[in-house]
Amino acid sequence: MSLLVIGLSHHTAPITILEDLANDADRAVAIASRVRACPVVSEVIILSTCNRLEVYAEVSAFHPAVSAVGQALEAVSGEDGQTLVDHLYVRYDDNAVAHAFAVACGLDSMAVGEGQILGQMRDALALAQRSGMVGESLNSLFQQALRVGKRAHAETAIDQHSVSLVEAGLEEASTLLGCLATVRASVIGAGAMSGLSVAALARAGVGELEIVNRTPERAHRLARSAGGRFRDWADLTDVIATSDLVVSCTGAVGHVITGTLLADAAARRDLRAQVIIDLALPRDVEPASEWPAALPTVTVLDLETLGGLLGDRSDQPEVDAVKALVAGEVASYQTRRVEHAVAPTVAALRHRAAQVVAAEMDRLDHRLPDLDDHSRAEIALTVHRVVEKLLHTPTRRVKQFASEGNVGPYETALRELFDLDLDDVANVAVPPKRVGA
Repeated sequence: MSLLVIGLSHHTAPITILEDLANDADRAVAIASRVRACPVVSEVIILSTCNRLEVYAEVSAFHPAVSAVGQALEAVSGEDGQTLVDHLYVRYDDNAVAHAFAVACGLDSMAVGEGQILGQMRDALALAQRSGMVGESLNSLFQQALRVGKRAHAETAIDQHSVSLVEAGLEEASTLLGCLATVRASVIGAGAMSGLSVAALARAGVGELEIVNRTPERAHRLARSAGGRFRDWADLTDVIATSDLVVSCTGAVGHVITGTLLADAAARRDLRAQVIIDLALPRDVEPASEWPAALPTVTVLDLETLGGLLGDRSDQPEVDAVKALVAGEVASYQTRRVEHAVAPTVAALRHRAAQVVAAEMDRLDHRLPDLDDHSRAEIALTVHRVVEKLLHTPTRRVKQFASEGNVGPYETALRELFDLDLDDVANVAVPPKRVGA
């Protein structure tokens, strides 16, 4: 079995494609179900965030699995197959492991080093577990990826130099609006991203802050945490008209802020500049191409724009430190994975040896029924030592070859030489007790 990752992200796809696929739990389950139905796929996890959708799969054959994933994405998204192919990337085996670890560390994020991806990967694993889509392999991969991500944040300085999407948006907004201490701001939505936005706005010292949400409870708590105030959803138009800076991240399916709403708000603002940071996917703000008229005083910063503002931060020393950590963890993980794969053969070999020893000791009991316990124990210990010495080299070598990636022919030879039945090998999950124990 091998690991396969197929996905698309802000690195490879425009926002118009991403918003048709990403950040939707129901769609993720539908994709996973279709992929899992392929006979060569045994496990599936879908990682779906605001700027990526990735299919992680444990597969027995590469090409049929790739085809199954492509068909599932096409069927669920409604996108043309060739359009998707143009934006997809594929990672396999070692590269798939390295990609998972890099994603967990925030190296592949739009805001390099951000830690939110850890929670998103944890949620993806939990969803796959509840859906019965994940087994030992992908569970192990994601658990280790989460540990590697935590190590990256704990053992390197990646946190100190990561710039969040919200902070990048606020930095750009300050160049357009001036000092944020004089700015009236509002946040549309009250989810996790809204919480990050409210905290960032509070740190930036905005003059006034309002929270608008369809349900009041969480929005009230969010407003109180930053000294702002809650506004009812019915007041959305008035809030936008009176806000110099709007951060929107609702998770709604349709557009929350339309061109018509913005035009009405602009007319009330007497041509004063306004910045809208759209952190949602699908986008909360209707594309400018669909507005009833041009609005030169309104600047919209969506995820694609923010990604451009953040730029390439891959040459930072902190990033190099995390890359080195990931490389070491990938090597260790693959060594353990291959050694685990040969463990049933090693266990079956020792099990066969234990059977032979037990049979010979039974035969000795029948031939020498009057043998005293002390003598029998000495004989058993001697046989045990002989068997251990005979098995030591084959066992050590098969593990060595496994770590070097050359185990196939040697493992096959062991099965043939010691007449190990493939079914017996497959059924051995835990090595038996040592011979003679």
